[in-house]
Amino acid sequence: MLMNVFCLIIAYLLGSIPSGLWIGQIFFHKNLRDYGSGNTGTTNTFRVLGPKAGVIVFIIDFLKGTIAALLPVLFHLNGLSPIVFGLVAVLGHTFPIFAQFKGGKAVATSAGMLMGFAPLFCLYLVVVFVATLYLSSMVSLSSIVASGFAILGAIIFPVFHFILPSYDWIFTLIVLFLGTFVIIRHQDNVARIRQKSENLVPWGLNLTHQNPKK
Repeated sequence: MLMNVFCLIIAYLLGSIPSGLWIGQIFFHKNLRDYGSGNTGTTNTFRVLGPKAGVIVFIIDFLKGTIAALLPVLFHLNGLSPIVFGLVAVLGHTFPIFAQFKGGKAVATSAGMLMGFAPLFCLYLVVVFVATLYLSSMVSLSSIVASGFAILGAIIFPVFHFILPSYDWIFTLIVLFLGTFVIIRHQDNVARIRQKSENLVPWGLNLTHQNPKK
């Protein structure tokens, strides 16, 4: 039990590493909170610091979730599902103790958590994300759509023994919670999408004809 508690703390501290914020401050002398959307996650890093920094931040944030979900395997723990450790890392990423509890929107770390616990389910969501990104040119909408498909998949797939062979109720509840949480965290983006002013990536069809302000 004590080791489980210790690893839960490690998972939270791992998730709390504000990679975008620290990389911006150390290597670019910029505080991401002062630029773009003010978010410290992958998307704003890409926009403010460039592709190389964005890729590095994405990899770090993704691995935070994956490593946390694998902690029970690495330490041969029993009693708690590995996805619980992944969830704690996601909460650390969103409410980081090292950055005044103001973190990212949980997308990359949630994806990493799923890769560590249910890799086929994660790959299914990657396909949904990339397809939506190509059609919309919006990371925010892609994250929202992927979250919705995560919720639907967690509920429906076990019925047909597709990707998820059976119901794991802890997994299902956590996916429902995180999917809803990510959607709620993107409410400002939803408002901009409705106003046709959401930020775009330089790829895809922009089918909704967003025209962000310069």
